[in-house]
Amino acid sequence: MSESVEALAGKVDALLEASVRRVPALAHELAYETDAGALLGVCRTLRDRAELRFEMLMDLAGVDYLHFGYDDWQTESATRSGFSRARLPQEAAPNPDAPGRFAVVYQLLSIAHNQRLRLKVRCPDTAEPAVDSVIDVWASANWFEREAFDLFGIVFRGHPDLRRILTDYGFIGHPFRKDFPLTGNVEVQYDPDKQRVVYRPVSIVPRVLVPKVIRHDHRYEPALRDPQVPR
Repeated sequence: MSESVEALAGKVDALLEASVRRVPALAHELAYETDAGALLGVCRTLRDRAELRFEMLMDLAGVDYLHFGYDDWQTESATRSGFSRARLPQEAAPNPDAPGRFAVVYQLLSIAHNQRLRLKVRCPDTAEPAVDSVIDVWASANWFEREAFDLFGIVFRGHPDLRRILTDYGFIGHPFRKDFPLTGNVEVQYDPDKQRVVYRPVSIVPRVLVPKVIRHDHRYEPALRDPQVPR
């Protein structure tokens, strides 16, 4: 862990010890989690205190933890990163109604101190995921929150114009949720008879995507190598 990250963590812990919890991150990163009820107070402290000065919200994203820790493919060998993922022992299928399924992640930047911090808050209610809008803290959250609402169905209380931003007006569902079908539910086509665009049930056949797996290749067996051929 770098000295600058630890120094920043000490300042955050001193000011927000009762409101945030440090979570694991890479050696050069600093990440915290807070409760939904404390979100606005934590954000204002991160922005306003001279020791922190996180005056810029670089990004905001929704997260769906429905399949987190579950392994949906079986392979004998795969790369340690990129094509596989960590798996936790599970006795049952993921529960779509489990508390804390949805979360919002904020990427913050302090221009004054040239430091970054990641803040995460989980939505208490999975059936109707909602957290407070941070537009009054960082104005740049406006379209970010609309995007998370559109793709994940997370409601941001206090947002002045919360409506879809990427999908169509009549779109049903939230396409970044893990239980949303990869092929979607409808497809858009132009009907020459009606002379307008119409929605029809999707005609794409669902298929399971298989990750790239590095398999054993007999061509590189040591016994098959010609010792006379220079390497």
